[in-house]
Amino acid sequence: MIVMSTRLFHFSDPHFGVENQNALARLAQAVADEKPDALICTGDLTQRAKHSEYEAARQYFSQFDCPIVLCSGNHDMPYYNLWERLTDPFRRFHRLYAEVGSQFESNEIVLVPLVTAVSMQPRIPLSDGVVRGPALDATVSHLRSMIADTRLKLVFCHHPLLGPDEGKPNPTIGGDQAFSKIAASGADAVISGHVHNPFDSVEERDGNRMRMLGTGTLSTRLRGSPPSYQVLTCSKIEGISAERRVLED
Repeated sequence: MIVMSTRLFHFSDPHFGVENQNALARLAQAVADEKPDALICTGDLTQRAKHSEYEAARQYFSQFDCPIVLCSGNHDMPYYNLWERLTDPFRRFHRLYAEVGSQFESNEIVLVPLVTAVSMQPRIPLSDGVVRGPALDATVSHLRSMIADTRLKLVFCHHPLLGPDEGKPNPTIGGDQAFSKIAASGADAVISGHVHNPFDSVEERDGNRMRMLGTGTLSTRLRGSPPSYQVLTCSKIEGISAERRVLED
């Protein structure tokens, strides 16, 4: 029996402005050589959301022929223009998305976005994730509209929905509830970035189980793990296999 599959190259946190140029070049070469079905980047495209950093991101993504799936991270809102951050925080990201981004689905998978980055929140650090009601409702509604769809459903966001340490406060506000509702609505996995360290685990909340997949950074801002990305091979029959690719110099 021939098993059909969809291959995604998933990376995150390139932080253009402090990007790892060697790692990004090696990823680009792998995309050219292996021709994945889509390339997905889960946020923190820039370091300070400068126009020059967004231009560097645009130039990088423009080289690819495959669909480019993007979401925003906490670093993708203006740091030096407080008025814009308060009134239109994702304007620069949306401009980039309009030029290079796209949605993606195949015979095997559907990618469903979830917004976890907010411009302001009542705590420090401002970099941690928040899942607000309207964002969660949009994701859950999307999932429930496909409840009879047999394809794999992958939710993608910037921040992991659950913290790394059981029993400690979750750094993503609303993350536990979001995990439970998304799992109950038919999602097979959540893929994310932010922490710069890869992970792969199956978690449970309120009796709902779901896989969580996080990839490393392709920036110079390392947190104990070398630069890496992951290849996700997705099949309705065989599920999701994840291959971590380390890009050490």
